[in-house]
Amino acid sequence: MSGLSFHQESIDSWDANAEFWDNGIGEQGNKYWKVLQLPTLKRMLQIKPGSKALDLATGNGLAARWLASEGASVLATDGSEKMLERAKLRHSAAYGDNISYRHLDVTDIAAFDALESDPVAAGGFDIILSNMAIMDIATLEPMAKSLPRLLKEDGVFVATVLHPVFWTSGAVRNIEIMDDTRTMQPVLVRGKMIRKYLDVPPTRGISLYGQPAPQVYFHRPMHELLSVFFRAGLVMDAMEEPAFTEADSTPERVGSHSNFTQLPALLAFRLRKAV
Repeated sequence: MSGLSFHQESIDSWDANAEFWDNGIGEQGNKYWKVLQLPTLKRMLQIKPGSKALDLATGNGLAARWLASEGASVLATDGSEKMLERAKLRHSAAYGDNISYRHLDVTDIAAFDALESDPVAAGGFDIILSNMAIMDIATLEPMAKSLPRLLKEDGVFVATVLHPVFWTSGAVRNIEIMDDTRTMQPVLVRGKMIRKYLDVPPTRGISLYGQPAPQVYFHRPMHELLSVFFRAGLVMDAMEEPAFTEADSTPERVGSHSNFTQLPALLAFRLRKAV
């Protein structure tokens, strides 16, 4: 069964989870945002006052608000009407007209065509961002094909995504108890078991425990994830694999992903037009 057959279920799940997700992530973001995503985005993006930014799959507007706070003029978009409503509710007078909102289904090439012909996209964007969304998108071709047309000549596209090897592959967390002969105490040794990687069908998963509905993950091995953008005429000039450190660990939650400090939780990459 193709990923596209799960597209509507994916949108419906984000509509169902919008309020719960917004309350969980909040105005300032969670640990993943503060420790992994934001520091990475700061390294990959050079935001100047007046920079023109497009935020794809904005969710509750977290990244859009950060871009605007750094001086960018932001168009925040999402395929879920309910998520877009939550983003608008988070909009405060402090952002003024620096953030505008638009419903946009990134799997629909016609939606990108309409955006390209809209005055809001005139001249192109300095920054196009997809923060923690690609694994939720059924097909990447429409977005990839549209990026070169929407970017300025020196513009960049930056994406962060759950790590294809250590997360969306269905990797299983393992915890072993071993004896440390130096301290004469038991220690926990953590790892992940990857049984599949190259061919993993769409799966249902949980982002926040207690959410109303599972969302759909669309796994792509790295070569598949990146090649769709390369075929569209983009080149990669930066990549990172953000991971938690011991300082971020959560000892009281033995199985927390933040305790797996040797295995990156995210993959981040930056693309631009080929010269």
